[in-house]
Amino acid sequence: MNVAILGNGGFGSALAIVLGRDHRVRLWGHDRAYTQEVARTRHNPRYLSRATLPESIVVTTEFDEVFAGAEVILAAVPTQHVRAVAQQAAPRMSSDVPIVSLAKGLEQLSGRRPSEVLVEVCGGTREVLVLSGPSHAEELALGLPATVVLAGGDVACLERLQSELSGPALRIYRNSDVLGVELCGALKNVMALAAGIADGLGFGDNAKAAVLARGLVEMARYGEVEGARRETFYGLAGVGDLAVTAFSRHGRNRAFGERIGRGEAMADILASSPKVVEGVWTARAVRERSRSLGIEMPLCEAVCDVLYDGAAPRSAVSALMTRDPKEEA
Repeated sequence: MNVAILGNGGFGSALAIVLGRDHRVRLWGHDRAYTQEVARTRHNPRYLSRATLPESIVVTTEFDEVFAGAEVILAAVPTQHVRAVAQQAAPRMSSDVPIVSLAKGLEQLSGRRPSEVLVEVCGGTREVLVLSGPSHAEELALGLPATVVLAGGDVACLERLQSELSGPALRIYRNSDVLGVELCGALKNVMALAAGIADGLGFGDNAKAAVLARGLVEMARYGEVEGARRETFYGLAGVGDLAVTAFSRHGRNRAFGERIGRGEAMADILASSPKVVEGVWTARAVRERSRSLGIEMPLCEAVCDVLYDGAAPRSAVSALMTRDPKEEA
């Protein structure tokens, strides 16, 4: 299969390595000088330092080259850049090639999901699917096993891509709940920020377990109001991805939250790494949307209080612990 991947960050590069074992893969990057260096050295030190890209993978900065003969397009671009990249790429895409969105967030200005942005910009009758689940790039690139979920509305397209893209190290389940799978990927990053803040404050495993349990409740509550299926949040895209993001040393959002909990300034943390922390932007979009819908999301509110409203992390946790007692369900 001819696979085009937009975005040579960690996840895009890791998938190129995994899929390159069985398919013809072309990988596109927006930074011309850096991407040309990756093409020459076969290393991606900025985003995936321990991996080597096989010579069979074409690395390019040209849309015409990455889309040549493509049978599927994987969009591995950070959420806040999906629209800009799609606007540039759309005129060069074949109208019948499906796009699989890999981004996990909500567009800050519009609150739209990445797949919605792709449908809006790329138009046509093409199928837009979503791939999500517990899949850190650092482990994927090393060939460690991962299991994810692919969501789409066209059953034939969904089953075909599930079969084609699955492999010995990448097991893919399918799901028709595109909305739920995509919201899981966005919301779990906000909860991972909360878990990281608890880590930074030194609150231990009990506190983190509570954050994850109650965070999952918030995620499912939000998703149900938006029209997603509740059971999706208790699958790979929800609890699975939440767990790995909140506990793993590779979790960007957890690590970011930990530094916030230790007292570092948000601007300084963002400036210290080229890697995108999706939850920072998604948290504010979720807070605005949840307020407009009347959805109670105390953990999301607390994260935004700390990131955007000047609340001290310890004070935000104290406010959560002293909320009115209520029944769990």
